[in-house]
Amino acid sequence: MPHKTEFPILRILKVVGGLLLIGGLAACQGANPPPAAINTTPVAPSFIQPIDEQQGTTFAFEPFTGAPGNIADELSNEIGQQAALRGLKLVRRVGADATYRVNGYLSATGQPGKGTVFYVFDIVDRSGRRLKRISGAEETGGSTGDPWTGATSTVLTRIAERSVVEISAWLNR
Repeated sequence: MPHKTEFPILRILKVVGGLLLIGGLAACQGANPPPAAINTTPVAPSFIQPIDEQQGTTFAFEPFTGAPGNIADELSNEIGQQAALRGLKLVRRVGADATYRVNGYLSATGQPGKGTVFYVFDIVDRSGRRLKRISGAEETGGSTGDPWTGATSTVLTRIAERSVVEISAWLNR
């Protein structure tokens, strides 16, 4: 049978333990710092790496997302031709070093009477940060079944022309 003096010690230990537990939980609930002020000054774009003057500004088009292979190949060739006409340097090797990368996204919708090819091209820097988005839609003559059948060479040429013109304008701003 415990002595009467042992009970007060147990009570004190329980109280101290409870206070430590409450104090520890309170420490986990730290005060939130006040929100930082919003910077309203426009920030100029930063470029990760200087442009190689010998090579100049180069663009690497990543494989297009959303389009069938034959459409993607034809559009890629059209973009290459349009870029050459406007003096843009494209890097054609997968994984090659380039000043900018261009990610392309395509989709098509169609009905028997009319269809549309939608396109988005994101120009990103070497860190993957988007610097410019080019988007648009090109109407097609329509199709039955697969909407990509309306994406003729003429449609793909117009997409390539418009996209390369926008890239060139952005680069020479």
